[in-house]
Amino acid sequence: MRRISALVPADAPDKSRELLTEIVRRHGSVGDMVSTMAHSPALVQGYLDFSRALKRVKLPRALSEKISLAAQEWIGCGTCLAAHTEAARANGVSDSDIVLARQGTAVDAREAALIAFAVSVLADPSGISDDDVAGLRKHGWSDRVIADVVGVVALNLLTGAFNLVAGIEPSITRP
Repeated sequence: MRRISALVPADAPDKSRELLTEIVRRHGSVGDMVSTMAHSPALVQGYLDFSRALKRVKLPRALSEKISLAAQEWIGCGTCLAAHTEAARANGVSDSDIVLARQGTAVDAREAALIAFAVSVLADPSGISDDDVAGLRKHGWSDRVIADVVGVVALNLLTGAFNLVAGIEPSITRP
């Protein structure tokens, strides 16, 4: 059930109106989540800036999508799961790897360690130990990648939680 309505640029607060108008100018339309976030100019600006910044993570896009799938499975946002499933497929992730990612793992041990770490960042960040981080380093993950994972998880928490609070549901569900 929808709890917060989407806004068209004309009905949005001034700063949100500017942001939405610019998105429409560049892309032709604004997505449901962003147009709903527009109720809060600070939130929509923060989301757009954070999202743009995380496009520069060191992670390969396919792995970033696997991490997003694991996070969204835990969060429970069907809209985000649908979007990240589509993005994963577009980045060459197989259906079986999508299933594994949603379970918080992967066939490749190195990727599995990073995906499991991402779920821990979301579910129990205070439980992450020195040994956990050392284990990631033994798998060859750099401190930059470890930090990037925290950012990817944080962005997923923002989008998933917002969609769930707003009552935004996926228009199409695919396994």
